[in-house]
Formats: sequence, structure tokens, C-alpha cells
Amino acid sequence: MPKAIKPTDPTSVSSTAIEQLGFAKTLVKWQRAHGRHDLPWQKNLHPYPVWLSEVMLQQTQVSTVRAYFSKFMARFPTVQDLAQAHEDEVMSLWSGLGYYSRGRNLHACAKRVVQDFNGVFPSELNDLVSLPGIGPSTGAAIASICYAKKEAIMDGNVSRVLSRYLGYARDLSQGAHQRELHAFAKALLPERVKDMPVYTQGIMDLGAMVCTPKRVLCEQCPVQGTCVAFAQNKVFELPFKSKKIKRTQKSIYWLIAMNDRAQVLGARRGLDGIWAGMHAFPEFESELALRNALPAGVEVRPLSVMKHELTHQSLSIHGFAWLFKEQGTSARVQKKVPKPWQSALEGRGFEWMDMAHWARVGRPKPVADFLNQLDGLV
Repeated sequence: MPKAIKPTDPTSVSSTAIEQLGFAKTLVKWQRAHGRHDLPWQKNLHPYPVWLSEVMLQQTQVSTVRAYFSKFMARFPTVQDLAQAHEDEVMSLWSGLGYYSRGRNLHACAKRVVQDFNGVFPSELNDLVSLPGIGPSTGAAIASICYAKKEAIMDGNVSRVLSRYLGYARDLSQGAHQRELHAFAKALLPERVKDMPVYTQGIMDLGAMVCTPKRVLCEQCPVQGTCVAFAQNKVFELPFKSKKIKRTQKSIYWLIAMNDRAQVLGARRGLDGIWAGMHAFPEFESELALRNALPAGVEVRPLSVMKHELTHQSLSIHGFAWLFKEQGTSARVQKKVPKPWQSALEGRGFEWMDMAHWARVGRPKPVADFLNQLDGLV
């Protein structure tokens, strides 16, 4: 067994030591025998499906991504199909997947690939990261898996695997230390470029299946014998980050107005803040502000408070349903905001939308959940 690398001295990782550890060869062999081979995006390791899956998998579990990937591939089988689609259709399919800027960047990236690269994803990392929504790790995944380029991915799973394996105990909250670990990741890459696709999938599989954050399966790890964290009983101490995400608590109040034709008032949100560019209901900072926006005497029905977790925020969403009766109107579809409270929402683009319309646009999951609560109210 190679001499253990002290976690307090991560710079002692030398290229000679890494070569002796045989990390890449072991991982390639393990992936072929025990890695994941049934994921839908593994059936065709072409850049388009690999890119699509990598974007979807950012901060999202594989179990969730499977269904969304299949829907996107069925509707947009090629990057050209995706580039030609209307943004509303793209975002409607993305609805519920979260981190909605990924969906907008996905659409923008497809357009750039078609316009600037003749519909073919570039093979060089510098070109890949110039595209919307493709960072160094996603770009490295595409380059290594699809083009066998010697590029090292560095997502959360890989950072955890390498921190533990190498005993790297420096603070990964600091960019300099992230770059240093990335340099070690490059040194660990297999010598043979033809092994790059399997190696990249292997290190992702190891982080997802074995070297997980809490339920660590060290007894199943192919590199347990040369893992510093395992040898020194420091598995749960690594990776080390001094800065934790600070979560704030926030309450928001939505007015969910439905008219007697089962149309619900909504509008596209601005391009700033959470759920940018998605469709949602009129929003207020307090219940009092919401009630003050309505005509005197209007009764609203409180719906179940919905909890929604974001990366930096815990939201409590209070929905208030108002069944708006349009007396004296014709049977034709009315699009305008009701006049009695038009001034409160003036200039914000609200209109009556039927359920088919809501289904065609991007909407956050809480919006979809509240729409489902409206069943039976009319």
C-alpha cells in the first residue's frame, strides 16, 4: 500500500505517488463491471444527450432527471429541434425541475450551437465553456465522455471523492483550494485517452453510488486500499468547507383569482429574482397588502400554506383563492384584469389564462401545485 498522504499537507501529492496509486486504471475497471449502464443518456454518448443530461443533473437527483430527460428527447430529439422551439414550450417542459435559469440557458445554448457551430457541439473545452450554461465541469464532461479529451470534471461528487481519496483537507470554500484540487484531478486522469469516457463516468458513479455524503459504502469502494480518508478514519470530515450556506426564511403571498370560466389570473415574471421569466400569480409582501389590493367586501379563501426550499431560502407561500364572478359579461374569453382592482396590478401584464394556457408556459412547481388545489372550487 502506498504511503498515506497526510491531510494536513495536501501538496505532498506528487505525480509519482498518483501514478503508483493506480487510481485511474482501477476506476476504469470498476466502472465497466459495477458502474451505471442503464441511464437513458448512456445509450448514445453523443454530445447532445450528454449535454442535456449534464445540465439537468446540476443539483438534481438522477431519479428526478430520468423522466424530464425522456420528455425533452421525445419532443426535441436534436439540438436543432430545441433551438427552433419557442421559449414558453421549453420552459413548460422544464417546469418542476427547478433552477429555472438552467432551462433558459439550455434554450440559448442550443441556439448558439446551431448558429455558431453548425449544429455540432465543439470538442474543445474553451469553446464549450463559451456557450450559455456550460461551466468548466459540464464542459469537461462533454469533452471527455463524447470526444475522449483529457479534461477533468469537478462537480460536488468528484470533489468529495478526491478530497477523501487524497486526504485533501484544505478549505474548499476558497477558490485557490478548489483550483489546487482540480490540478490533482487532472494528474489522476488515465494515461490512455481512450479510457477517458469510462473514467469520467466511473468517478461520477463512485461519488453517486459509493462515496456519498452520508451513507458511505467504503467496503464496496474499489480504491479503498489507497484511500487516505479511509486509512485515517476521516471519511466524514472530508471534504472540508468552512462556509456553510446561510438559509433565510421568507413568506410570500399569492392571490389566486379564478373567474367563472375556470381561468386563472397570471403573468410572466421579470428576469430578476427567483423564478425569473416563469409565469405566476399576483404576489404581495403580506396578507394585508393582498387584501388591500381587492375591492372592499371581497372574500378570499386561504389555501394550504406551501413550503418550498431553495438553495438559500426557505419559502412559506400563502395562497388566497378568489372566485371572481364576471356579471354581465359575454361568453367570449376576457383577457383584461378586472377593473375594480386594475390599478393595483397596472402595468404588470396580468391576464386570464385557462388551464391549457398554463400548461403551455413555464411555471414553478408551487404554481402548479396551487393550480391543482383549485379543483372543485368552481
